[in-house]
Amino acid sequence: MNIEIKKSQNPVKYVDAIKLMEKRLLDINQKKTNELIWTLQHQEIYTGGTSYHSNEIIDKSIKVYKTNRGGKITYHGPGQLICYFVIDLNKRKKDIRKFISILEKTIIDTLLTYNIKTFSDKKNIGIWYNDNSKIKKVAAIGVRVKKWIAYHGFSLNINNDLTKYDAIIPCGIKNKGIINLKEIKDQDYKDLENKLINNFILNLQNLVF
Repeated sequence: MNIEIKKSQNPVKYVDAIKLMEKRLLDINQKKTNELIWTLQHQEIYTGGTSYHSNEIIDKSIKVYKTNRGGKITYHGPGQLICYFVIDLNKRKKDIRKFISILEKTIIDTLLTYNIKTFSDKKNIGIWYNDNSKIKKVAAIGVRVKKWIAYHGFSLNINNDLTKYDAIIPCGIKNKGIINLKEIKDQDYKDLENKLINNFILNLQNLVF
């Protein structure tokens, strides 16, 4: 698979990231370039996906950037690892549910290497952790598909400021919480980025025709 791996060391503006992915999507559709997996962090921003509602904003003073990804409202900021992608499903199985299951498996498999057991939920997309019988989200997933090319990505909370979620109803879910990896287990996560990328590429091989 000819997939470009891009790792940004400095925070990337959300709008700039979306523009880059949409340009890459058009180029892939015209067979001008390779697919992309891109890891980064964002500057602080609240984003609302295609199914979010204004009543999910608790603090009305915050600004929410409307985006074309699937899903509802969430927060991005320092201490959160973003994994974006532009993956061509035309040369794989055109199965969105299967593709999302690959994203879920990638995150779950990676966290297992740190002895952290997480799980997916068919009713509530994302990756979840059982924190003493309280179910909390550790990773959010948002995908859009255009011309059978999947893009946007997922975010994984490592040591981000969880109080930022108090301003919203994260992903529109009221009865569950948010957690990060440092709260779950305070250990070294410096190789997490590379493990995620490697697992993602490995799992994508299961989506071939």
